[in-house]
Amino acid sequence: MSGVDQQTAKSATTATFVTALVFNAAVFGIEIGLFTILRPYFKQVYERRTLAPVEKDRVKPFEAGFLTWPIALFKTDYRDVQQVNGPDAYLFVRFLRMMIRVLLPIWFISWAVLMPVTSVNNSTPNSTGLDRFIFGNISKPHNDRFAAHIILAYLFTFWIYWNIRREMQHFTTVRQLHLINPAHSSSVQANTILVTGIPTKYLSEPALHQLYSHLPGGVKKVWLNRDLKKLPSIYDRRLAACGKLESAETSLLSTAAKLRRKALKKANGAGDPSPSADPERNVALAERLVPRDKRPSHRLPAGFMPFSLPFIGEEVDTIDWCRQEIAATTGLLTQGRQTLADQGLSSPEDVNGDGKVDKNDRAKQPYPLLNSAFVTFNQQIAAHLAVNALTHHEPYCMADRYLEVSPPDVIWGNLGLNPYEKRIRMVISYSATAALIIFWAIPVAFVGIISNIEGLCVRESWLAWLCKLPSPVIGIIQGILPPVLLAVLMMLLPIVLRLLGRFEGIPTRTGLELSLMTRYFIFQVIHSFLIVTLSSGIFAALPSILANPSSIAGLLAQYLPQASTFFLTYILLQGLSGVAGGFLGAVGLIIYYVKLFILGSTPRAVYNIKYAPTTVAWGTLFPTITLLVVITFAYSIISPVINGLACFTFFLFYLLYKYLFLYQYTQPPSADTGGLFFPKAIQHVFVGMYVQQICLCALFFLVENPDGKRGALPEGVLMIVLIAITVGYQAIINSSFGPLTRALPLSHAHQTFKHDVDGGSGSHRKETVEDIEEGPSPTDKPRASSSESGAEHAPRNDYDDVFFARGPDGAEDYGFAQPAACLPQRIVWIPDDSLGLGREEVQANKESSVKATTQNAKMDEHGNVEVTGPPVDLAKF
Repeated sequence: MSGVDQQTAKSATTATFVTALVFNAAVFGIEIGLFTILRPYFKQVYERRTLAPVEKDRVKPFEAGFLTWPIALFKTDYRDVQQVNGPDAYLFVRFLRMMIRVLLPIWFISWAVLMPVTSVNNSTPNSTGLDRFIFGNISKPHNDRFAAHIILAYLFTFWIYWNIRREMQHFTTVRQLHLINPAHSSSVQANTILVTGIPTKYLSEPALHQLYSHLPGGVKKVWLNRDLKKLPSIYDRRLAACGKLESAETSLLSTAAKLRRKALKKANGAGDPSPSADPERNVALAERLVPRDKRPSHRLPAGFMPFSLPFIGEEVDTIDWCRQEIAATTGLLTQGRQTLADQGLSSPEDVNGDGKVDKNDRAKQPYPLLNSAFVTFNQQIAAHLAVNALTHHEPYCMADRYLEVSPPDVIWGNLGLNPYEKRIRMVISYSATAALIIFWAIPVAFVGIISNIEGLCVRESWLAWLCKLPSPVIGIIQGILPPVLLAVLMMLLPIVLRLLGRFEGIPTRTGLELSLMTRYFIFQVIHSFLIVTLSSGIFAALPSILANPSSIAGLLAQYLPQASTFFLTYILLQGLSGVAGGFLGAVGLIIYYVKLFILGSTPRAVYNIKYAPTTVAWGTLFPTITLLVVITFAYSIISPVINGLACFTFFLFYLLYKYLFLYQYTQPPSADTGGLFFPKAIQHVFVGMYVQQICLCALFFLVENPDGKRGALPEGVLMIVLIAITVGYQAIINSSFGPLTRALPLSHAHQTFKHDVDGGSGSHRKETVEDIEEGPSPTDKPRASSSESGAEHAPRNDYDDVFFARGPDGAEDYGFAQPAACLPQRIVWIPDDSLGLGREEVQANKESSVKATTQNAKMDEHGNVEVTGPPVDLAKF
């Protein structure tokens, strides 16, 4: 009975694979066909970069025939991705290209060698379908065939070594060329560092100027960070009020348009002349068309409640309330900014006479200093030297320094952590991650059990009815349901892991993504691979283990490779359904029009839905791909069928992301790390190699001869040697390329940016267009910007729009000041209409000290909003 049960479970592997192949191939064909039909008609979704209203973000249209677009996409130069979306996107596509090159010869050789070795003239009973091509199919009399496995393991490993060395060399070249590129090298991002854990003695601009004056070119500007107390929440209140006012104003204009249309029909039916559109009569017309009870209104939160509820709380006119709220919050922000400007920035001294300078020597201030600062240097090489130099003589003081920092990338709430507190938080964060890994094993193991339900239904009598189901149904349960459940389960992880990274105190969003990439990859490997493999293999072998416990070693060696069926179907799901779904973007297409219909009520909402940049989260995207690498390498020798599927999958992913990064996605330069995700991905490749070699080593040692002795002992020993070689090679790669990953070498110093300053050392070159004018001295108060170009708004206070320099193009530079301490009120964007009511509302807002404009937005007589350009203050928000 046991032998029949094993045969039933094993034969299901082929049915499962075929079912998954047919299903995913059908989905692939349908989705690619739909994409081919829809692409020319929905360019706003499928080629949104070609329609970007900002010229610098616009790319050339994808020129391809209706049916020949795959060929045109294949011929498109993948190196254009770097010009369009920067090094991070380019190196991701390059990684996919590398995996194609790695797997192509592995695919051909493994199929030509290993598949015949494991299947031809083999006497293992009850082996059919895909089971004939797995490691465990070699019978005991033919153990000498394992020599092919060890030879190819060495051959494939050294082939991967060569590719890793080649790609790391290319990464180093790409990153260094990016860093010294004039457009980047002259940017503030390239010349600024963030220093945290600054002791009180150095917590002043003169002290930091003096400390870093030993570096080439010295310091250009120091930005001390402060605890702004309630200012950020006040700033958020004003931003929310501006958005609410935009919605209310647009609703008012839409209501007026509808009511006027009804009035026109009524007037025409009665033979009366139509109402005049004379601006002198528009206000009266608005009053007549939109009575008070039909104006937008909302309820305020009742008492201590943070949000409002229907029928509870005071009902107010939304437009009037928003104007008052904006004016009130602007006044509070102005007062706070004036206080900031008046606070002294003198160097701390030993006031209390205790022999040291600490926080007790500082006078209490409304907005006290945090222990961090941004330091902008006159030379790019100085920023790199500052990050890599030992800055302070005490433990943890100024120990955490961050390069390539940009204001939009900063997590402002993490700038004031004590160095010791930060390390305690880091321990707690990773402890919580470890606990999450342990307890997450329960639902993931359940998914693995489902993937081998055939073995479980034999063991558990209450599940015996599953064994009676038709083979295609079981194939769906085992082949399709587990990968889908696993994908859904893994979608919940990034939210928790990002919260843990933020709790740790990481001060930048790119740093958060780099941390997430490591954590998420650990989760993926443990739960999406190891636990699924173990649970699947163990439950498949469970009936025979219970019947004959002494055969556990041999049975595990035989049954563990059968878990490859699950991963074959997983590769199929990702390569066929996943890629086709990425091209079609059915959910995105539906959401686009649903948002446009439901949420596209204001000019800003319409603009964001149509033109807002679509980005990717590298912290989750890269581990999703590198997990496929780990799975492929782990089973490349054990189940060589996976090699061809994986190579084809990576080829499809390469085409998909080449298309997405050229015509859909927009990666802002402020969020680009210069390719730092790539070397992490290479470390993930090493993990895949270790998993492969450790699994093979264990399987070799479990092989038995007909007489019960070890049948592949030499192969097992050679695998131990190969593991040691891989460890040594990884150490060499890390030690040789590690220092080049982040730091810019002095050999490139002559090619880096140098800001012309009096008395600056070294050679100087003329400033480029991107350079900003020199800011004021630390004792100067910030300057106020002039009014918005093309915007109509009320006269402004000097502290409403605080900037520190102006570029040659007239754009304000807010430096590294927190948004609550510098940015002006976001201009309320109202559509212009045929009645002129929009312009009248702009004037009414102006009289209430609220900035507003109708530029680049129109509303037709039916109340539909269209935008003809970006918001006038797009660069600031």
